[in-house]
Formats: sequence, C-alpha cells, structure tokens
Amino acid sequence: MTTSLYTSAPSGEAAQGVDRSPDELVALAAEMRPRLRKMQARHEQLGGYMEEVHEEFLAAGFYRILQPRRYGGLEMGLDDFVRVGIEISRGDPGVGWCFVLGAGHAFHVGSFFTEQGQEELFGDGTFIAPGRTIPSGKATAVEGGFRLSGTWDYCSGSMWSTHVLVVAPSFTSAGDSLGPRMFALPRTDYTILDDWGGDKTIGMRASGSNSVRIENAFIPDHLSVAYDFREHSLGAEGTVGYQLHKNPMYLGRTMTYFNTELVATQIGAAWAAFDEFENLMETRPTSFPPRKPRVDAPEYHRWFGQLLALTDSAESLLLAGIRQYAALGRRWEEAGVEFTPEQDARLRAVVQQAAKLANEAVDLAFTTAGSSSAKLGAPMEKYYRDVAMYRTHIAAQWDVTYGAVSRFHFGQPLTF
Repeated sequence: MTTSLYTSAPSGEAAQGVDRSPDELVALAAEMRPRLRKMQARHEQLGGYMEEVHEEFLAAGFYRILQPRRYGGLEMGLDDFVRVGIEISRGDPGVGWCFVLGAGHAFHVGSFFTEQGQEELFGDGTFIAPGRTIPSGKATAVEGGFRLSGTWDYCSGSMWSTHVLVVAPSFTSAGDSLGPRMFALPRTDYTILDDWGGDKTIGMRASGSNSVRIENAFIPDHLSVAYDFREHSLGAEGTVGYQLHKNPMYLGRTMTYFNTELVATQIGAAWAAFDEFENLMETRPTSFPPRKPRVDAPEYHRWFGQLLALTDSAESLLLAGIRQYAALGRRWEEAGVEFTPEQDARLRAVVQQAAKLANEAVDLAFTTAGSSSAKLGAPMEKYYRDVAMYRTHIAAQWDVTYGAVSRFHFGQPLTF
C-alpha cells in the first residue's frame, strides 16, 4: 500500500489525547482506513458515521486538535488538522467531510468569541459544531441577547454535534437592521432534520449535511458575534481570540481555512481512488486484448504514475498553502506586518488549485479503471460520486474565486 509523503508510520501505543504528537494522530487516522472502507455503504445509508467511529475519534483526541489548550484542547497546527482530515477522508471522503466540518469550527470560536463565550462553548471538553454561514432565519434583539428562529441547510457534521453555528440577519425590536451575526447554540436548542443520507444526493452521503431548525431560541449576548470574519482588521491587537490565547492561529483569517477543510476531503478522495487503482493494477487483467496483468501493461503504468504525481502534488500544494498561511500569522505577531484579506484570498486560490489536481486524479482513475469499476457499489464509483458532489459546491467554482482575488487586488467590493 502506497503511503502519503506526509503520513508517518505508527509509533506504538500512545497515551490518551494530549500526550499524542501530531504524527501519532495522523497514524491513528490512517490505521482506521480499512474499517472505514468496510463501513462505507452503511455510513452512506446512515448519512453520517456510526457511534463506534465517533467514540474512536473522541478517544484519539481528533475533535480537540484545534481547540485552545486553555480549554482542554490540543491546540495543534492547522496543517496537523488537515493531515488527519486527509487520512480519514482516504478511508471515506464522506466521513472525512463530516469530521472536518464538525471539528473544524473550534477555530472560529477560538478566534472570535469572547472569553465568556469560549468558556461556555468549550466547557465540557468536547466541541463539535457544524457551521452555516449563508444567512438565513431571523434574530431579534431582546434583553440580554437575541431570539432566533429559522432553518439552515447543509449543516455538515451535524450527526454528532454538541453545538451549531449559524449566521442570521439581526434586527432591533423596532425592526432596524443590526447586520448579520453568528450565533452558537447547544444541542438542546436545535433540531436536526432527516434530509440527508441514502439516495438523497449523488455523493458525500456520509457527510452529515442535514438541515437544522431553530424555533424561538434565546441566545445570550456572549454566544453571538458580528459576522465580519472575512475582512476584519487585525490592527495591533489582533482578534479577541489572539488576545486570549496568544496564538496567531486564532487571528481568524477564514477564507483559506474554510477551503482547506473541503480540499482535505478531495485529497483524501484522490488517495482512496489511487489505492483502488493500485489494487486493480495488482489483481486485474487489462481490459483489451491481448489480455495480461495490468502491472505488465505500459499504458497502466503511465496512468498509475500520473495518478500518483497528481495526488502527491495536490497534497504538497495544500500543505504548503496552509503553512504559508500560518507563517503570515506568525509574521504579524513577530514583526507587526499585516496579514491582509487579499493575502488570505490569494492563498484560498492556491489551495483550490490543490483541489483541481485532486479532482483531476480521481477523474483519471475513474476513466481508466475499467467499466466494472463504474458499477454501483464499486469503490471507484463511490469516490467519483463524492468528488462530483464537491464539484457542485460554490467553493469549487474556481472562476468565482479568481474574480474575487482580482477585486481584492484592485480594491473593489468583494462578492464572494
């Protein structure tokens, strides 16, 4: 089995959670791959992943990778979180999507919510929250907070969520606009609708992307923040999260990070397709005469080599982009050089190039693996469907991103 350039070999049994290194967490995620693949059909029907998998994620500490150490988290790097997400997605891209979109919003809470808010949200040690940033519903200011109602679709990672983060337009009691706000609600204050899994979508069926409904919930002031995440000024003080944790990861530049989560699943899908192609190379004959083992056929070696190059390149580019992102945060901290929204937008475009390479790899694997691999239930068929679902996401409409980068450069209003 070919390993990623960034996957370390298991280093033996480690202590729970905080005593594990990032490499050990990545290795634990890689060890789950065979079981995740055996459970793919069950997870697609379920619409998420089973409780036993959730319990393993809990025990390993995966959900706490980005959670601040001050509140019981591991506070590892964004690249560490991405590497774990890639490995989980290599076992099942849908499960990977469900995981990263549930665990990843610790980054937003750690960056933007007040100390009181973070103490409450991270209080019990486990924070899993889908986030929906397309405004929906309505929030009305009341004494001490807001009343919120509405329905938000595509809340990926909802199955095992402890909280949800949603954005809604907010208003005074007189009806005057207060602008969009992000609200954090505990599991008791929202209902997960049964509108995901099975045949409801072409792919990413295990991503837990259900809708959530909120009915006249009260949200105290400390569990909501103004939603201006993309273009906020860091100034000399940074975000409330940086002031609290003194870690530039919590400066909260969100455009690169959000796309990085999604792209990690696509690189995992590319590795999964690569693994299946490698298996077919070793076990199946060529599709055309004179039939012989694929491993003895020059054309299959060319396809295999290109597939490996594309997937290695995609992963290398993604990790380089997120590490450059982290370096810009450190430069702000150490030298006072602004980490600008334009730089964030440009790095978002960089990591999206990694997605393009990964998607090209899956397309190559699918189209050259043979018609048997396109049958319903075949591994390659699933990976192709999962990637097809990602390609419908606004974040995969790369020409829109290119336009946004250009508008940033020329100082024009941002539309995406």
